[in-house]
Amino acid sequence: MKVLRSSFCWPSLFKDAHTMCRSCERCQKLGKLIRRNMMPLNPILIIDLLDVWGINFMGPFPISFGYSYTLVGVEYVSKGVEAIPCKYNDHKIVLKFMKENIFSRFGVPKAIISDGGTHFCYKSFETLLAKYEVKHKVATPYHP
Repeated sequence: MKVLRSSFCWPSLFKDAHTMCRSCERCQKLGKLIRRNMMPLNPILIIDLLDVWGINFMGPFPISFGYSYTLVGVEYVSKGVEAIPCKYNDHKIVLKFMKENIFSRFGVPKAIISDGGTHFCYKSFETLLAKYEVKHKVATPYHP
């Protein structure tokens, strides 16, 4: 990198760098890694299309045609968006949205992620998700 930052360049620069690193004994040796020096291992989540949806209210906005909120559902893999305007931000609208816009159009997902607002932690919402065996995960700014 020092060579490139110093504006030196020649046709076989990368080939020469590769050859130098392969012949350098210090570059080829790797000391014992202790747990403190290891990178943390995080599992790779494998999810299919339409398996996980994020849902949340946006607003309140200035009232337009009687609506001041927007309920938005985002599919995590394709980033597809479903949104409806709402007059209120309550659990009845969430239930209707889930049944009409998610379950009936795309099938039952494996998980729903929300911010844990009162409209998502309501008994009827939890009952609907339990009926279809959908996991409800809560994401906060501290635990996305």
